[in-house]
Amino acid sequence: MTHPGRAVAERIGRVGVWTFQFDAMPVGDVRRAAARLEELGAGAIWIPESVVSKEVFAHSALLLAATQRIPVATGIANIWARDPVAMQNGARTLADAFPGRFVLGLGVSHEPAVKRRGGIYEKPLARMREYLDAMDRARYSGGEPPQPAARVLAALGPKMLRLAAERTAGAHPYFVPVEHTGVARRELGEGPVLAVEQAVAFETDATRARELARSHMAGYLRLDNYANNLRRLGWSDERIGGPSDDLVDAIVAWGPLERIVDRVLTHLRSGADHVCVQPLATDPRRMDLERIAELLESAR
Repeated sequence: MTHPGRAVAERIGRVGVWTFQFDAMPVGDVRRAAARLEELGAGAIWIPESVVSKEVFAHSALLLAATQRIPVATGIANIWARDPVAMQNGARTLADAFPGRFVLGLGVSHEPAVKRRGGIYEKPLARMREYLDAMDRARYSGGEPPQPAARVLAALGPKMLRLAAERTAGAHPYFVPVEHTGVARRELGEGPVLAVEQAVAFETDATRARELARSHMAGYLRLDNYANNLRRLGWSDERIGGPSDDLVDAIVAWGPLERIVDRVLTHLRSGADHVCVQPLATDPRRMDLERIAELLESAR
């Protein structure tokens, strides 16, 4: 039997765009930028759900309505932000309204973010397993959409990766060096989709590029999930704490276009089905669509 991840991989293509910038942009600008990303041939648009983000289902509906064909994926919808019934029925609603175009990325988020929401972060793996069970039991008066929304899990460590393979269409690792992609593929096996986020900086000056990258990385390196994942891959506390130049370069691809494209292709050669590039921006309210267009064209 074909794993459902194969259908998702075909639907989202090889290269998509992951962005925080839509959170800071006025809705009209978001609509226009999403339509432009579709015109440029992005395989999918990925959006986050931080504590200060636009609400992820409303945001997904906005993007889906502003476009015609491109899939929209949550990277990720926080399981502590809503109960399993609300999560499942929100996904059903979007799947019914936009057949085949909504991908529900689910994740356990991080302890500081959960605390800011007033929740208690504990036993994330067990909580995710129970949450998926509850989603499967959720009733819905609207009836099942002809094509249910695909689910993927934010997964870094081996146990969450295996859960993603067993219970969903696949995994969406975030803030990872390319060496993690091979590890993730081995844990997932051949069937599940592996959609990897890759931050990029369109900057050729090493000092400026690493300054932008360190600004992006600073908050993430204080989160246990990301720091522990790097430790599993052999990065020392000294290199994480800096962070060292080689870690900066491993997490954020920068330089001339061909170097950035090579990083995307290396993920694909290492087992990723899809790479969602996150262009880092000095102005959060303005997407560099020209550079994104060049990257998408070169990486296809």
